[in-house]
Amino acid sequence: MSGNYGTQVIESVAVRRRRLREAWLFGAERARNTLTEQTGKVFASVMIGAVACAGCAGVSYFKTSMAKENEKNQQPVPTATTSGPVSPSPSKK
Repeated sequence: MSGNYGTQVIESVAVRRRRLREAWLFGAERARNTLTEQTGKVFASVMIGAVACAGCAGVSYFKTSMAKENEKNQQPVPTATTSGPVSPSPSKK
């Protein structure tokens, strides 16, 4: 331990917090199981990766659907054009 009293207090508080956290998580089996700090980082990394993948998929879907909608709107609509009045054709009797 360091000779500095403040450092000793900080280290003892950190040890106490770690023991309390492990007791809360593992109960009576805390001697066999210890929670490493890396577990939380791995879990957080997996969650961030999942959110990033979902975001990319959502953006891709949105862009694709907007592109399809724009293609529909840009297609010319067929219209009937007439050059003049339409006269009925003579019928043969």
